[in-house]
Amino acid sequence: MRVPLHSMADTERLAASVAARARPGDFIALSGPLGAGKTAFARAFLHAAAAVRRVRPPAEVPSPTFTLVQSYDLGGLEVAHFDLYRIKDAAEAGELGLDEALAAGVVLAEWPERLGADLPRHRLDIALSLSPAGDRVAEVVPHGDWADRLP
Repeated sequence: MRVPLHSMADTERLAASVAARARPGDFIALSGPLGAGKTAFARAFLHAAAAVRRVRPPAEVPSPTFTLVQSYDLGGLEVAHFDLYRIKDAAEAGELGLDEALAAGVVLAEWPERLGADLPRHRLDIALSLSPAGDRVAEVVPHGDWADRLP
């Protein structure tokens, strides 16, 4: 499914739609070049997930570029936001606690291609790109049980 993202409000609507359908054990793969909006999508997802659960959203949602992972408790839903850009292979992601985070809640993973063949079979791929005109586009591809949850 191709979703044009002409504004931040469009990104927030897409993130809210995904957040409303997310559940523990979900892996949401956010790919795209630098500046395509991966962290903006993750921030909007976290705010929407907090709203769904009627809890206070995180005060800050920094990019996990340097920490590699940021974790959030959203009213009983654990969400781990990973930035895998600096890892060299899937074993390093394991050392960061990726499997444990997935078992405990939802994982948002930027640069998921770093996992190679270890990408979870059940996942939602969201590939963000920039058009020459500067608009963003999301290609949303469900895998496994995500196919039954998207409109």
